[in-house]
Amino acid sequence: MTPAIAPPNLSNNAPEDKLLWTSADLELLPENGNRYEIINGELCVTRAPHNKHQKTCGRFFTVLDIWSVATKLGEAEIGAGVVFGDNDDVIPDVVWLSNERHAALIDDSGHFRGAPDLVIEVLSAGTENEKRDREVKLKLYSSRGVLEYWIADWRNKQVQVYRRENGILKLEMTLFVSDTLTSPLLPEFACPLVQIFE
Repeated sequence: MTPAIAPPNLSNNAPEDKLLWTSADLELLPENGNRYEIINGELCVTRAPHNKHQKTCGRFFTVLDIWSVATKLGEAEIGAGVVFGDNDDVIPDVVWLSNERHAALIDDSGHFRGAPDLVIEVLSAGTENEKRDREVKLKLYSSRGVLEYWIADWRNKQVQVYRRENGILKLEMTLFVSDTLTSPLLPEFACPLVQIFE
């Protein structure tokens, strides 16, 4: 039997009668294989993704982790909790944090309380899921100080790279399977996208 889910808190800052979900509410949700995130006080629920989605996440994590171990400049994390505030609690597919940010942001529960340097989201099927990654999370990551955001599309074998410019994340380039991904955040990092999408 699924435990009852307590209603979220009513916020004084919300429009009348609008219920806002908080990080505390996530602890009341059942452990049923779904992924729960809160963005702007709204609960977002997604089911277990396609295996190619997961393979793409794993490959990004692997190349970033190998580079991080070799350079000792930071840490790659897969499926880490990122808590920007009580109403913004998300689980990006892959993140990378410089050593300084990693040490400053990680809490005792293993979540990050602030913006990673780099966030990677791999698109899941469905218009709502795509809109969340391309629009809602882009705005969230931009407003919260993420320096770089990669949106990976394993179906079309491409990556959109957003970089912070004048305080917001802007689309810098779209790369395809024949291209090599580099970043000013990651000195001498070079990843042929064929390694990710083969």
